[in-house]
Amino acid sequence: MVIPLLNEAESLPELCAWIHRVMDAHQWTYEILLIDDGSTDNSWEVIGQLSQENPNIKGISFRRNYGKSAALNTGFAEARGQIIVTMDADLQDSPEEIPELRRKILEDGLDLVSGWKRKRYDPLSKTLPTKLFNWATRKLSGIYLHDFNCGLKAYRFEVVKAIEVYGEMHRYIPVIAKAAGFKKIGEQVVQHQARKYGSSKFGMERFVNGLLDLMSITFISRFSKKPMHFFGSLGLIVFVLGFFMTLWMGVYKLVLTYGLNERADRITDSPIFYLALLSMVLGTQLFLAGFLAEMVARNAPDRNHYEIRDRYPNHG
Repeated sequence: MVIPLLNEAESLPELCAWIHRVMDAHQWTYEILLIDDGSTDNSWEVIGQLSQENPNIKGISFRRNYGKSAALNTGFAEARGQIIVTMDADLQDSPEEIPELRRKILEDGLDLVSGWKRKRYDPLSKTLPTKLFNWATRKLSGIYLHDFNCGLKAYRFEVVKAIEVYGEMHRYIPVIAKAAGFKKIGEQVVQHQARKYGSSKFGMERFVNGLLDLMSITFISRFSKKPMHFFGSLGLIVFVLGFFMTLWMGVYKLVLTYGLNERADRITDSPIFYLALLSMVLGTQLFLAGFLAEMVARNAPDRNHYEIRDRYPNHG
């Protein structure tokens, strides 16, 4: 269990006891990694007490608040279990969902199972933007999940060791996993609990950041090793468009001057003249940007780093 938290001292004892009951009922071995993301209350002291009472509970504390993605990435690096489950510490995710998540990984052969909070206990100002981002992510990523940002997820061990979560990319972990080659991604309807303690740690700015992160992860997953394919293609299209507009104006000027014996200096007063020049300049700049990005990518130390799933023959 990897559980990031920020100022959740009140909910931690209840959450850990709940997880313990579920694990004991199924006689599973487990560990709980509580990642304290710079809490300003006594969350770290509570984690220390819980760790003394239960050796399966371990804690990591950041010196300051780095964000949920940093906490998850640190937890993934420390995790050792066959199945890695993430959940929020505010008691809005139910540990009772863990057995079914685990079953879908082991029996159905999925790499990642994401929770879907079909019925949410959140205000409309939060649910509507969430639906919009989920729709946009489905269209851009080709992963048809209903709730990308649900904190309750289960992963095969290999998945968390192969991905890197940074910035605020925790919203798009399924997209990152797919880009790393883990395409068996499913979802499970989970129960969303009403918040019992404290208040939400996320404000409206997360929706703006979410859109920017979605654009970033889409670009990186598709063009990080071949930026020329993006910038070069876009630059070529824009340049060719400007070139043909310039060619058309040149022919038009010749027709006016020598065919109709009219003055053609009025062409420079047309918006198309400036649009054509702008298109050619912008197209050239985009092409050069792609060329420079390609040179940087080719000199990156991990340019030939690829995830290997298995080998044959396998000597262990």
